[in-house]
Amino acid sequence: MKTILITGGAGFIGSAFTHYIYNTYPDYKIIVLDALTYAGKVENLPVTDWELQDERFTFWYGNVLNGELVDTLVSQSDMVVHFAAESHVTRSIYDNSLFFQTDVLGTQTIANAVCKYKDRVQRFVHISTSEVYGTAESAAMNEEHPLNPLSPYAAAKCGADRLVYSYFATYKIPAVIVRPFNNYGPRQHLEKVIPRFVTSVMLGERLRVHGDGQSSRDFIFVEDTCRAVDLILHAPAEKVEGEVFNVGSGVHRSILSLAQDVTAAMCQGKNCYINVGDRPGQVMRHTADASKIKRVLGFTPAVSWEEGLKKTIDWYKDNEDWWRKQIWMREIPIVSASGKRELH
Repeated sequence: MKTILITGGAGFIGSAFTHYIYNTYPDYKIIVLDALTYAGKVENLPVTDWELQDERFTFWYGNVLNGELVDTLVSQSDMVVHFAAESHVTRSIYDNSLFFQTDVLGTQTIANAVCKYKDRVQRFVHISTSEVYGTAESAAMNEEHPLNPLSPYAAAKCGADRLVYSYFATYKIPAVIVRPFNNYGPRQHLEKVIPRFVTSVMLGERLRVHGDGQSSRDFIFVEDTCRAVDLILHAPAEKVEGEVFNVGSGVHRSILSLAQDVTAAMCQGKNCYINVGDRPGQVMRHTADASKIKRVLGFTPAVSWEEGLKKTIDWYKDNEDWWRKQIWMREIPIVSASGKRELH
């Protein structure tokens, strides 16, 4: 029986991965460490009784900055997957200090523990983000694309990304860096664009689209990202250790087209969206060149955009009790690029 430590396992991608491992590997023991900040919920976990544990699953309420706790949990683990991070671009503009504490110093704490117990830890997967690239300088961004973060969130994740690589280079920890592009799916916080659009339609509100809506992202269904991380966890060391892998669909979609797809699926194409000012640090386009992970590990996304969007819409329709508590956190007041104070 292998033991896998998942930090941030009560958040969006982390909880999806926790469910994936719990259902795919019945002989694995899972440890989840999560600080249960606003984006993490115990309801997201596969085991939700009051004890939050069974013979296969243990939950620890704690912060990745707690070195003693992290050391203890890493010492019990064969594999570590590090999702824990503050992860919202707009919120990082509004309140940036926490992003650097959690994303950079928290990652250092995890990396130090992996270094200390590297004789036991077989694989350390650090979940970075495509935001470290900034705006695309080529039609599709591969792993060699320059790193040019444009927001405090992206800068913090970039620092953590390079910190992990430095530990591989210096201490030879068994690290792999994953740069997912924009994930979507069930249990995503309403501050993110797709659940915000979906719930806005359900609430009879108009959709808010930044600027002219032409900024574009590469969206990948969260279950596909879980499969990619699984392949990386179990790949031969010589194929993955010290490497960086993009995980994306290879197709970019404008935020305006996203709003149109959601409204077409939910309100028969009525004009349900509006434009607001561009936010500062806006990245205009992200498109993944994910040929490396396909070449090395044979990974390609299995869920089409249409199928993934339908699954996402259906989940929010069926789980209104889950997301209604977050309505007040969907909008953040910032000063936009035009100098106007707006809700984003």
